[in-house]
Amino acid sequence: VQLQASGGGLVQAGASLRLSCVASRRTFTNNAMGWFRRAPGKEREAVASIHWNGGLRLYADSVRGRFTISRDNAKNAVSLQMNNLKSEDTAVYFCAAARRSIATMSGSEYAYWGQGTQVTVSS
Repeated sequence: VQLQASGGGLVQAGASLRLSCVASRRTFTNNAMGWFRRAPGKEREAVASIHWNGGLRLYADSVRGRFTISRDNAKNAVSLQMNNLKSEDTAVYFCAAARRSIATMSGSEYAYWGQGTQVTVSS
């Protein structure tokens, strides 16, 4: 099972980026999907999660109102639209597939992880 994340880069504060994650070798249409990040010197934190059918979306307080998670089950893909980026959003971002169908911000509920994509926001 492989989750391939892309879309990271170096941007200035206030800019937008869209991260994408495509799964191969297995479909996750019945699984919740999530985005996590790990900033330098910090522990991994949950950013957003989406219900298997997109009906429920959860966000970390730090990104709510700026980030939007979405999914396209036909493409076995999940995306994270990030607007009004801040320097504190700088991190490696990971997509993940949960063992359950209901959205969750608990990392322990996720069984499959992508390799990560770097997002750097300069102030």
